[in-house]
Amino acid sequence: MLLHLVSFKYQTHVDADTRAQHRQRLAALKSIDGVIDLKVGGDVVHSPRSFDTGLSVTFRDRRALDAYQKHDQHVPVAQFGVGLCEQIVAVDFEI
Repeated sequence: MLLHLVSFKYQTHVDADTRAQHRQRLAALKSIDGVIDLKVGGDVVHSPRSFDTGLSVTFRDRRALDAYQKHDQHVPVAQFGVGLCEQIVAVDFEI
């Protein structure tokens, strides 16, 4: 299995409703084939090093992650997030 972790740092002008909409769109991606588990949520600590939203997706294998990246349901959500964020970081590793 593969764990895909993504952290989103929103631009300062992005309001709470838009942040919630982004999280809802991310949560809807759990129906994509190959996704074993998906969790998304907003930061509750608010430390200086915190990002605003975290996404954790467990895939059955690397092939499922690669398919997800190009999936027609994922692409518009990813583009929406890019438009909202000043920084996005990700890491993928086997579990």
